[in-house]
Amino acid sequence: MEKTNDSTFSGFILLGFSGRPQLETTLFVVILIIYFLSSLGNGTIILLSVLDPRLHTPLYFFLSNLSFMDLCLTTCTDPQTLANFKGKDKIITYGGCVTQLFISLGLGGTECVLLSVMAYDRYAAVCRPLHYMVIMHPQLCLQLTVTAWFTGFGSSVVQTALTMTLPLCGKNQVDHFFCEVPVMLKLACTDTSIHETEMFTVSVFFLVVPLSFILISYGHITSAVLKMKSAQGRRKAFGTCGSHLMVVIIFFGTLISMYLQPPSSYLKDMNKSIALFYTLVTPLLNPLIYSLRNKDVKGALRRLVRTTIDRERANAGLAGQSACAPNFSVTRN
Repeated sequence: MEKTNDSTFSGFILLGFSGRPQLETTLFVVILIIYFLSSLGNGTIILLSVLDPRLHTPLYFFLSNLSFMDLCLTTCTDPQTLANFKGKDKIITYGGCVTQLFISLGLGGTECVLLSVMAYDRYAAVCRPLHYMVIMHPQLCLQLTVTAWFTGFGSSVVQTALTMTLPLCGKNQVDHFFCEVPVMLKLACTDTSIHETEMFTVSVFFLVVPLSFILISYGHITSAVLKMKSAQGRRKAFGTCGSHLMVVIIFFGTLISMYLQPPSSYLKDMNKSIALFYTLVTPLLNPLIYSLRNKDVKGALRRLVRTTIDRERANAGLAGQSACAPNFSVTRN
């Protein structure tokens, strides 16, 4: 959006839940706790995926990218939200709003594509297990991941530019707690029908197309699993894919309710709550779902803790031996 002609323009005012000040202290505490737990959980998954050789597989390569996206998303939105809740000044600078919009759109689009890539990975693992490592070779995994990042942020450049070049005409109060396309379009003092159509088209591309691909993949997976003779094999296959499918339902369900509706039909408080869930709860649920339902992650965490404790004990033992060693130094008169 174009800046106003007012020389005193210093940014946008994020109204957030300012209409309900009694909620701000409670929300501050809740958001702070969730932000801490989300950062800890996603950071742990990234650390385990890097350090544990047993997790050097395509699934955990994609999962570490997913955790990195969630870590970036919460860092992009939550600190600003916390500052607005506790401070009298609820202003975000123009550059800060552009950055926030660009990063959140880019990460959202990238995650949509990456989740469809992870569905293909699960399809290859379940439906073509003998050829899995040939199909999902490291070079292909890297190419798919780079494509997801490039597609998401390439689209974000276009959407951010189209949104932020609209004329403001003196409006700078954003009825939200972070900069989001549908809310920013409401500030424009010109016809935004073309921009709304563009947003809907992009939403269909990043939401409907990947979700359709994911559902088709899981249709093949379900068919293959039901043909398995071993009950244990069926449980293992469903357990492996269940975590990913749960993340897909939560993530796409939230985004569809946010973007696949015209801005004119938005219910303010409802969409603020949905956006809060998307930027806060979803990044927290991802590591919880994957870690609590995944024996590999729990095993890697136990090994890391055990190795750390053993190393600390060994260092303490060496320090004790050094302290108790006799001193044979000769003092010369």
